[in-house]
Amino acid sequence: MRAARLIKMVLLLQSRPSMTAAELARELEVSERTVTRDAQALSEAGVPVYADRGRAGGYRLIGGYRTRLTGLARSEAEALFLSGVPGALREMGLEDAASAARLKVSAALLPSLRDASRTAAQRFHLDAPNWFAEPKAPELLPAVADAVWDDRRVTARYRRGESEVVRELEPYGLVLKAGVWYLCARIPDPGSFRVYRIDRFTAVEACADRFERDEGFELPVFWEERAEQFARSILRAEIVVRVSRDGARRLPYAVDPAAARAALAAAGAADGDGWLTLTLPVESEKVAHAQLAGLGPEVEVLAPESLRARFASDAVRLAALYGT
Repeated sequence: MRAARLIKMVLLLQSRPSMTAAELARELEVSERTVTRDAQALSEAGVPVYADRGRAGGYRLIGGYRTRLTGLARSEAEALFLSGVPGALREMGLEDAASAARLKVSAALLPSLRDASRTAAQRFHLDAPNWFAEPKAPELLPAVADAVWDDRRVTARYRRGESEVVRELEPYGLVLKAGVWYLCARIPDPGSFRVYRIDRFTAVEACADRFERDEGFELPVFWEERAEQFARSILRAEIVVRVSRDGARRLPYAVDPAAARAALAAAGAADGDGWLTLTLPVESEKVAHAQLAGLGPEVEVLAPESLRARFASDAVRLAALYGT
């Protein structure tokens, strides 16, 4: 533990002209007294750490000292490629590895380039969760992430409806979609790939053996195909509606965007009032009722009659509330 801290201290001093004891204490998560002891230990070990006294003082390396301890460990290199998603790194338990990797890269850069990480962070930030959603990392995410990085089989207990099932899985990859974590995994027998929501795992146990990864598997391609299949699979019903010009503009924001755009493209010419009649795939009548209610008088349901009756009932109740 102390050895790792001493290495980190050297890398910090190598990446900056000088640092105060307070700055080092904050970065290393120790007291200033510990920083003083660590600086003394480095000096005794031959690392030329020099302490400037006074209010504006601090610690610096002298004589152009360069450490050779800048080689990246595998976990650090992998984490470095995810450094643009700090929240995801933290939830997977890779925040420390990413921090160490950034320090090593910074220490290896020319002095004129050492502010690259800061300037990049000022210009790009990824905020993955949806608006108005409280992000919460699944408790078992770090264990699943470890298995993904290590290509290690897991035995997982998974909540499906009211029951639980146990599966042996080969965890291939993690996907963070709209604040929800998913695992893309292969079931060894029959060798098919499936997608699991990690917040539905109730237990995950790593197995002793590793699996041989299918080198032809591409996570982005697999996820795009499955996401498209899922979007199509839940649109099990069809309704017929009329929409005004404003309703047509707002429709993709009320229902599935791809389904709305396809329905609008397939619609015929507008009627004399400028309204379009179109057939729209929906998840169910209940869901369609909730989605289309937001369009108010800019949409009219023509079929099925049961859904039209729901909106007619809404209209009667609204008239009673607001007057005719």
